[in-house]
Amino acid sequence: MKPAWTCGGCAGEWPCHTRRRELRAEYDRVPVSLALYLAAHFVDAAQDLAHVPAGHLHYRFLGWTR
Repeated sequence: MKPAWTCGGCAGEWPCHTRRRELRAEYDRVPVSLALYLAAHFVDAAQDLAHVPAGHLHYRFLGWTR
């Protein structure tokens, strides 16, 4: 849920653990597409969450995909 970037189901930081599992399953055979999808959200979130350190946002949106 924008602009706070919280999960609509659990109210945790998006993508929450459940959503990460779902995204991994959905993009199982196309990890580059997952990275591009999350990178686009990372850019949007960086604008909405300017007060959050960039390193935290990077891990939150992209770092966990490795």
